[in-house]
Amino acid sequence: MKELSRAQSIERSITKTYRDTIWNPFIRAMKQYELVKEGDKVAVCISGGKDSMLLAKLMQMLRRYSDFPFELEFIVMDPGYNGENRKKIIENARILEIPITVFDTNIFDVADKADKYPCYLCAKMRRGHLYKQAQEMGCNKIALGHHFSDVIETTVLSLFYGSQLQGMMPKLHSTNYRGMELIRPLYCVHEEDIIRWSRFNNLEFIRCACKVTERIACSEDGTGDSKRQEIKLLIKELKKTNPNIENSIFNAIHAVHIDTFPGYKSKGKDHSFLEGYDEV
Repeated sequence: MKELSRAQSIERSITKTYRDTIWNPFIRAMKQYELVKEGDKVAVCISGGKDSMLLAKLMQMLRRYSDFPFELEFIVMDPGYNGENRKKIIENARILEIPITVFDTNIFDVADKADKYPCYLCAKMRRGHLYKQAQEMGCNKIALGHHFSDVIETTVLSLFYGSQLQGMMPKLHSTNYRGMELIRPLYCVHEEDIIRWSRFNNLEFIRCACKVTERIACSEDGTGDSKRQEIKLLIKELKKTNPNIENSIFNAIHAVHIDTFPGYKSKGKDHSFLEGYDEV
């Protein structure tokens, strides 16, 4: 039997060892939320972390096995990585046999100078650059590596610190780039399974690599000023007594009983339960 290349071995681990925890949840999200359709051209956005690198490989495999044709572009936006991190991204793309296109920005420099909410500013600028680059390449969709755990953390974070019940959609239309759409194919894949997959294949990926992240990593409790990290640790603690808590939250955002809320927001407009309350 012909020996498998490393990329082929990594793909095999996805369809065999991690079929139930990665491949099947990925396919379920693609079908349930109708994330890719015939004729789409999707820009798979790679940050260099474990999530986006796995996403790139999954999308590449999906295109190979798909019943309908669609196109892919694999784009890497360099927001200001140091030479070592940039080299790591390129090397991992080579190992995974992902044909990437790299383009440069100065996002880290701009965000680091912000007095407030540097992470929010960084995310917003990243999104804009990715949409623009994808559109210039003829794409109608961008795919991001947000996973199941991101969905849960965002929901809890908005409740605890945003004073609102707000989730993370599996796909949405861009409000600033006409005809563009954002999709999240890892929507049903748990972060812990992505970590297991990367360790199983002896893959090392970069983290955010910005100065804010470095400050968090150096803090005593690992949370720094990041509320998201705080929520991550909270959920981890709650899972000790309720292992199913993440699934409960995930299922809850798919079964919102809007009639039990005194107020809600739809398409940017506030609504009250008093609207039509006396109509029987």
